[in-house]
Amino acid sequence: MSNDQQLEVIVEGSEGSPRLDRVLAARLSDLSRSRLKALILAGQVAVKNAPVRDPAYHVARGDTITIEVPEAVAAEPRGEEIALNIVYEDDDLIVIDKPSGLVVHPGAGHETGTLVNALIAHCGESLSGIGGVKRPGIVHRLDKDTSGLLVVAKNDAAHQSLSAQFADHGKTGEMRRGYLAFVWGVPNRQRGSVDAPIDRHPHARDKMAVRESGRHAVTHWEIVESFNGADGKPVAALLSCELETGRTHQIRVHLAHIGHPLMGDPTYGPHFKTKAVRLGPQSQAALTALDRQALHAYLLALEHPKTGVILEWNSNLPEDLALLRKTLQAAL
Repeated sequence: MSNDQQLEVIVEGSEGSPRLDRVLAARLSDLSRSRLKALILAGQVAVKNAPVRDPAYHVARGDTITIEVPEAVAAEPRGEEIALNIVYEDDDLIVIDKPSGLVVHPGAGHETGTLVNALIAHCGESLSGIGGVKRPGIVHRLDKDTSGLLVVAKNDAAHQSLSAQFADHGKTGEMRRGYLAFVWGVPNRQRGSVDAPIDRHPHARDKMAVRESGRHAVTHWEIVESFNGADGKPVAALLSCELETGRTHQIRVHLAHIGHPLMGDPTYGPHFKTKAVRLGPQSQAALTALDRQALHAYLLALEHPKTGVILEWNSNLPEDLALLRKTLQAAL
């Protein structure tokens, strides 16, 4: 017996946006935005009886939208013996220093070999009930090719506390997240902030972009070090960044927006590849070997969900970024 559900929405024109995904989000609060997007992409949503697979499709007042919601099937991730660099662990949480290349949770194309698979093996199957089937214990994430500190909850109470802290982003508490970012060019002042809304890119589905329609996003940055090229002129900088919000690709998008994209970022800084010729040969080799965006989550501070004690961890640059820094310094 199927438990599939069919829903119907008639567009009123008061939903705040003509975009299909946003109209549905405004009208169907029981379904998450990610769930609605997945249904659209899977062809489960029709407008005037014609399937629409574009979340950005514009609907009109009076249009009838039908949504086929199949019965949810839990895809239980399995534990896998994957080595982890654990920097802290107790009964409530575990802090990992994630290497670049490790995907955080299972998804399309990454059903196995993820941090979640490793955590289930390390913490036991009980972890799989925390925070949802495919994201047990995960309260924040790092991109596959971003290295650094990440905390995971080991029980429901810890998950709720940590989730609230990340949602607050240190506005009323002690939670902090710091990143080290190697960028092209040197900003013309010592420190600054980027306050620019972020939304899905209008044409490239795998990218985000600064758009007026986006969600509030703020990144604070400060110059740690600047580097000259082989010609003796400034070519790159190392910035420390702290997040006031937590949007997808936020640092990558914001730094590119102000004209200083991350070195090695193929998505938001490909047009800066030509700047590599200004680097010394050793720096060029280090950047080529990097093969990822030069971003590392070096600082994590939070309130322990049970004791209330403020905990703070720092992570040194991994070998690939330390080598990049050393070769950039050598050109001074």
